[in-house]
Amino acid sequence: MKLNESRAGTLGGTLCSIWASITLGDLLQTVIMAALGTLVSYAVSSLLRRKR
Repeated sequence: MKLNESRAGTLGGTLCSIWASITLGDLLQTVIMAALGTLVSYAVSSLLRRKR
């Protein structure tokens, strides 16, 4: 077995095991938290830019 095939198999198995444990609620929570983090980061950057 070649190294690339071994890596592909390991990555595929890892992704399949993670995919089975993620629920729709977890995915939605992650998306909402990422959007909120982006908005807060933008707001803080804007405030700091105005302060200068």
